[in-house]
Amino acid sequence: MGMISKSSGVRALLVALTVTASGTVFAQQQDAPDSSIVVNGVKSAGPDIKGVITARNGDRMKVVTADGASTIIAVNDATQIRAGGGLFGVHSKMAQDALLNGLPVTIKTWRAGDAQSNSELVASRISFRNSDFKTASMIRNGTSQRFEEQTAATENLRGHLGDIDKYNIKSTTEVHFDTGKTELSAQDKAQLCNTASAAQAQENALLLVVGYTDSTGGDDFNQQLSEKRAGRVINYLQQQCGWKPYRMLTPTGMAKADPAAPNDTPEGKAQNRRVAVNVLVSKSVDGL
Repeated sequence: MGMISKSSGVRALLVALTVTASGTVFAQQQDAPDSSIVVNGVKSAGPDIKGVITARNGDRMKVVTADGASTIIAVNDATQIRAGGGLFGVHSKMAQDALLNGLPVTIKTWRAGDAQSNSELVASRISFRNSDFKTASMIRNGTSQRFEEQTAATENLRGHLGDIDKYNIKSTTEVHFDTGKTELSAQDKAQLCNTASAAQAQENALLLVVGYTDSTGGDDFNQQLSEKRAGRVINYLQQQCGWKPYRMLTPTGMAKADPAAPNDTPEGKAQNRRVAVNVLVSKSVDGL
């Protein structure tokens, strides 16, 4: 683990980034799946997924689980959406617009075809706690102006590829991992919170988290592993270090690209199994 100055390749990653949010994961609620859903007469049970909604696009949402893995799940008119935890544990029906970014959810899913098919997962039932919904609503309503400002800045960044230098990279913190693993050490956790605390003092600072792997393993495996590592760091920063979701850019997995050291030695591979946490400040407000 170490603190380094502006790292190579970070600026190019900013072009396609969007704002996201995440939060904590809660225990699964035991609800039976909706048996009324039928697609072409064939369907199979999908996995139960517990995680946090990090993005919505029409009738699809991205859910990130505690290990950093992300899953795209479709929502349709037959999906039952319920909030619980009220008086006597009664569940109340909710509309799709209740599925806010940052909301911890438990989802029962199904897919068309058999269990071995690669068809899309569809939510039959989505459950969450009233208290978590209230928190997600407060975050959205209380920070809407900041979300809009950050979204505008991101869109401006997309449209002006030559203006990436408008952001200053104030510092980069790197945490490292064992081969094929995503677990954070106690030292890593302490360093992440130290980084968040230092960045918190800069009112306009954003965090860009990028995951990497060494050259061990296939391309698909390394891509997923780098994303899981970035997701694990994101979750810890927000859940344990208090970093606000609206000040976080979308985590990125770069697999074995942009190595910090050659992959032909054990020492070099150890340096490449990393997640970089970059503290960014727009040059237009840096120093204000």
